[in-house]
Amino acid sequence: MGLAKRTLEGLTLRVIGEVSEATDKAGYKAVYFTLCDGPSVMSCLIWRDAFEASGVPLRVGMQVEVTGTLTVYAPKGRMQFQVRGLSAAGEGVLRLQVAALARRLESEGLMRPERKRALPPFPQRIGLVTSPRGKAVHDVLRTLRRRYPVAEVLLAGVAVEGIEAADNIVAALAAVGSAPGVDVVIVARGGGSYEDLMPFNDERVARAIAGCPVPVVTGIGHEPDTTIADMVADLRASTPTAAAESAAPASDEVGARLAALGRMLGSALLHARQGTAHRLALLARSRVLTDPRTLLAQPSQRLDLAADALARALPALLAADRARLGAVSVALARIAPRLAALPSARLDLAVAGLKRSGPLMMERSRGAMSSLAARLEDLSPLGILGRGYAVCYAEDGRTVVRSAREMVLGEHVRVRVYDGTAACTVESVDVES
Repeated sequence: MGLAKRTLEGLTLRVIGEVSEATDKAGYKAVYFTLCDGPSVMSCLIWRDAFEASGVPLRVGMQVEVTGTLTVYAPKGRMQFQVRGLSAAGEGVLRLQVAALARRLESEGLMRPERKRALPPFPQRIGLVTSPRGKAVHDVLRTLRRRYPVAEVLLAGVAVEGIEAADNIVAALAAVGSAPGVDVVIVARGGGSYEDLMPFNDERVARAIAGCPVPVVTGIGHEPDTTIADMVADLRASTPTAAAESAAPASDEVGARLAALGRMLGSALLHARQGTAHRLALLARSRVLTDPRTLLAQPSQRLDLAADALARALPALLAADRARLGAVSVALARIAPRLAALPSARLDLAVAGLKRSGPLMMERSRGAMSSLAARLEDLSPLGILGRGYAVCYAEDGRTVVRSAREMVLGEHVRVRVYDGTAACTVESVDVES
């Protein structure tokens, strides 16, 4: 056993394999892991100081390259590979590079949720960046045709793998994102190996997605695959089909939403009509419409007050005139002896002045009384009818007909004029516009 141990430890080997198990526990002096290559499995250990110096975080599934020697653990007769050097290999190197880029872009805020935009609910034009020959383009178009056939699709067919793929995707995003009428852009690719998806881990593609003027939905690879493009996109879907479903609503969902809005609108209109009908019913029951005399109540009351005031004013005015005439008579009686002593010429002048002033005073009084009487006549409803107007009542003789639209051919009405009432029948109705 010792000879075998010394012999094996004298050989330095380089091994590339996939990590299938890894045990890194605090307090252990070594890190234990297992490498596999198809059906072959090899147990490995690396001392803590060498592991930390390598800077490689061991994860299940990553490819690593190890250098070291085979050794035998004599107490249990178990052979292990003692690792002296550890580095990422193949896909592992790529994953480390992608992780470093992701951390840098995240520190710039490109992956923050508040930066990402909401998708339009009803896009009219959808941009699509994918390979024109892959399965993804058919999945997206078939899904959009089934769910939302009203949308127009603007396809930018580009290579999605290879050396020039990243440049092509960036150019396609710039062209489709700035095209007139495009509301949302789908970036899609079918499944593949990690190396095949590397164009979508390119920094230029990530920045082109972040700078696109419209929201971007990604559907790259399968469910477990997550690229930097997915992290930066406004919405990440698990597959191209899921990306199409996320970018456009289903037609039956749109129909259901429109039906719900229609029901809400109908309910609102019904409530509005019921409210209006209730207000109209209240107005129809108001005194103004049920008793036309209500309209004439205040004018009639004002007329009565004016007539009462006039009746009170006329006797007072006449009494005042009588008092003034009495005073004038007394004054004349006092001055009559003196007038008699005056020369006849001056007496004649005084008499003539009295004759002139007396009629003028009476004329002013009669004018004032005539003006008050005319105002009283203007305020009288009978005075209005006396000028040629008439009032039309319904057959019951109480309801006033105010509009020609209220009349019905053959209906009996009563027409009140100044000095009487006539029963009439409606033979024709002319409504003025």
